[in-house]
Parts: sequence; C-alpha cells; structure tokens
Amino acid sequence: QVHLVESGGGSVQSGGSLRLSCAASGFPAGSYCMGWVRQGPGQLEREGVATLDSDGTTTTYADSVKGRFTISQDKNTLYLQMNSLNSGDTAMYYCAAQCRWYSGDDFNIPPADFGYWGQGPQVTVSS
Repeated sequence: QVHLVESGGGSVQSGGSLRLSCAASGFPAGSYCMGWVRQGPGQLEREGVATLDSDGTTTTYADSVKGRFTISQDKNTLYLQMNSLNSGDTAMYYCAAQCRWYSGDDFNIPPADFGYWGQGPQVTVSS
C-alpha cells in the first residue's frame, strides 16, 4: 500500500525559505513520477507545482515557482526546496505520486492530478 508522509511545513516570513520532505513507502524508488501540488486558501482547484520523473532526470515547474523552487529525490524521500517565498505561496502542499497528464495537456506543466496523495502540510508566508 502506497504511503506518502510529508513534513517540513510551517510559517515563514516573506523572502524566507522552507524545505518540504515526503517519505514514500509501498513501492520501489523510481517506480513513479512524483510531484508536489498545492491548494491555496479559498481556491477550489489544486495547482501542480513541480514534478520529477521516475528516472529522476526530468523536472517540470509551474511558472509561478520557476527559479525559486527545486524538486529533488533521494531514494524514497522527495523534497521541495522553496526559496524567496511570498504570500502567494501560502497553501496546503501535497506530495503525490503517479503523475497524470491527459490528452491535450502540456507535458511541460506539472499536472494537478496524481494517483496517490499525501495529507499535505500547511505553508504560511507572512509579509
């Protein structure tokens, strides 16, 4: 059974940094494309933030985080390093596995749909 357990959320001032971690179990490392998705306060839809393919070689980032966020993986732990945070980054952040792109999607943009989900730590950025 797939389990994704995140840690590292919290509160930070604008301009600060946080690193999210996601411990994955229930499948061998390298089995799935992995990623991070967020949902801001009052937003109905989730936003794909970043993905890392199963080979660990190809990444995608949402335009809103390019140059500030970095996704990486070490064995069964997925990370999201977030720098230069601003209030627009305030959200619940979900670790996810098994990226799902659909016909017509831009494969250079992280999807918001995955097969497996973590519970999501809250990240709050104050100005």
